[in-house]
Amino acid sequence: MAKEKNQGRKMIAQNKKARHDYHILDTYECGLVLTGTEVKSLRQGRASLADGFVQIDGHEAWLHHVHIPEYAQGTWTNHSARRKRKMLMHRAEIDKLESKSQETGHTIVPLALYFKDGRAKVEIALAKGKKEYDKRQTLRERQDRREADRAMSAVRRRQRS
Repeated sequence: MAKEKNQGRKMIAQNKKARHDYHILDTYECGLVLTGTEVKSLRQGRASLADGFVQIDGHEAWLHHVHIPEYAQGTWTNHSARRKRKMLMHRAEIDKLESKSQETGHTIVPLALYFKDGRAKVEIALAKGKKEYDKRQTLRERQDRREADRAMSAVRRRQRS
């Protein structure tokens, strides 16, 4: 009988700063080419997407500056923590991303790293950088939404009493 893989989606790392710094235009789910020690380190839930970015080189997508720490029980076969990693995508998606990322102000950033049905996946986004006033506007909108929710819940509590 075949061994069942982990079902569902287990989050490893998120890049919350990317959603703050960029307007997200389009998202993609991609596989990663990893070594054994990288997978073991990811299964321990250790990774950082903070400085990561995606570069298209020779019709291949590469993930740069994502920190996956060395596996503690690894031997001489251990991986380098910040090496570039090949991403698995369809050729049409790569070509589309390459053409759109050539436009001024557009970049490709990783949003999340997770296991889906036992396989390591990364969610990337085609993004456009926000200006400083856009960031302040986003924070203001979030704060206004929070205050409105608090006021609505206070009114509901008073109505129940």
